[in-house]
Amino acid sequence: MEGTGTSESRGRPRPWLIAAWPGMGSVASLAAGYLVRELGMEEVAELPHRGHFDIHEVAVKDGLVLPVRLPRGHFFRWRNPGDGRDLVVFHSEAQPPDGVWRYANDLLDAATNLGIERVVTFASMASALHPSADPKVTGVATDPEMLAELRKAEVTLLDEGQVGGLNGVLLGAAADRGIPGLGLLGEIPFFAAQVPNPKAARVVLSVFSVLSGVDVSLAELDRHATSMERVMLEAYDRLRSQAQAAGTAESGEPESTDDNGTTPDAAATGDTTPDLAMRKEIERRFEEARHDPSKAIDLKRLLDRLRVFERYEDRFLDLFRKAE
Repeated sequence: MEGTGTSESRGRPRPWLIAAWPGMGSVASLAAGYLVRELGMEEVAELPHRGHFDIHEVAVKDGLVLPVRLPRGHFFRWRNPGDGRDLVVFHSEAQPPDGVWRYANDLLDAATNLGIERVVTFASMASALHPSADPKVTGVATDPEMLAELRKAEVTLLDEGQVGGLNGVLLGAAADRGIPGLGLLGEIPFFAAQVPNPKAARVVLSVFSVLSGVDVSLAELDRHATSMERVMLEAYDRLRSQAQAAGTAESGEPESTDDNGTTPDAAATGDTTPDLAMRKEIERRFEEARHDPSKAIDLKRLLDRLRVFERYEDRFLDLFRKAE
């Protein structure tokens, strides 16, 4: 690996490390992978996987056991042709199942040898975002100076919550070492948390470009985002139709609603307190949504129909507040 003094000896700013792993919406992987391709980065090192990953099964094809392959993580470097900073991207195929803190510190050991001065991670944050709406970027930082940079870039700060997996743990390890760091969380619709979301990756990279001063064309991501938005809108409409059909089947007859999607009887009486049976049904729907995020749209529609969403809003959003 390269030494730490190269950039400083030329009077250039030291490189930033961008680290990414698979997660919800593939936001981190999409954004980091795009940087590698768009900037034509060169692979400079690989983080040894030995001791971090294990094998619990093997693949078989035509009766033959296929060769075992452990997940790999690669370092890529971009040398700025101007006077600006270089970038180092670490892109891994998987997160280790355990020993995450040790893995994060091994990664930082290797990145320090490449001369990095700051750590940046990308992640996603699920919300009730409509697929056609523009996602926002939420930020976290390891120190007040980094927070000030996020505020200057008009990034919404995460007041409270968690950033799961290595996208968050690496920032904790960096803070433990006194290395400045920040995380950029792209907003994604909760019902499509398992679907790659290039629109969220795009807004994350747009903010990163402002913070780093590295100009990156996002035209290709724009095209992918437009195509994926159509797919997600179709899925959203399909889920809504299924939820409506389920609601009609439960009531035994078509249900009339006003323009706000509430029942006229509830709107007329002003009584929005669910009875015991309905409270049990709400709890059942919450339990389903905890295990299957796609069920959340059914839960949301039920809460809206009963006009009690505000009462349960914090619990509902808690299902998706943990960024990843």
